[in-house]
Amino acid sequence: MIGLKVTTLHVLACTLVPLIVVCRLTRFYGANRSFAEGLRAWKFALFAALAMTMPYLAVAYVLGPEFPSLIGGLGAFVAGSNTVSNMMFSSFQFGVGERIGVDPTWVVALQAVGGAAGNMICVHNVVAASAVVGLLGREGLVIRQTFLPFVYYAGITGAIGCWILWSGWTGFINLGSIIAATVFAIASISIYKVNRRPEINGLER
Repeated sequence: MIGLKVTTLHVLACTLVPLIVVCRLTRFYGANRSFAEGLRAWKFALFAALAMTMPYLAVAYVLGPEFPSLIGGLGAFVAGSNTVSNMMFSSFQFGVGERIGVDPTWVVALQAVGGAAGNMICVHNVVAASAVVGLLGREGLVIRQTFLPFVYYAGITGAIGCWILWSGWTGFINLGSIIAATVFAIASISIYKVNRRPEINGLER
């Protein structure tokens, strides 16, 4: 059950990650240094997100709920931090879930997703990646660039988790559902506005 719940949280949170990455790339490295250029590619970014998350969800559903978590665990083991995080805190998180009266498997699932998100700003991961791509001495810059995606990923997952955990007590509308709906609404409105601009549409033609 935990593995399937981890997968569900990953799928929900991952939807906008490629779009955020594309927007940051066009903002800092694009020809016009603009987020708008990245938002123009929203169709491709969302397709990339679905191409990543739908097979992941299908594996969870067809091959068993624990299969994706084993794959994720293997990847985290190679990277290091997520495995260590889960080893240290999963039992604690399960106990917290039981004590506050919510489904503890969802709490552990959130722990696993949070550990995965932390890989983006994990120092030894960044140092290793920087050495591979020739960015030695610029690790601080890399962490600053990956911090916003980390905040989004951990934040939206936490909001979804809050929504799921407390919906039985507070109903469908609670702080988590409001935050999650606000994030997706802002993303949708931004995409709509950018694609309605004449100069943007003119560039496409």
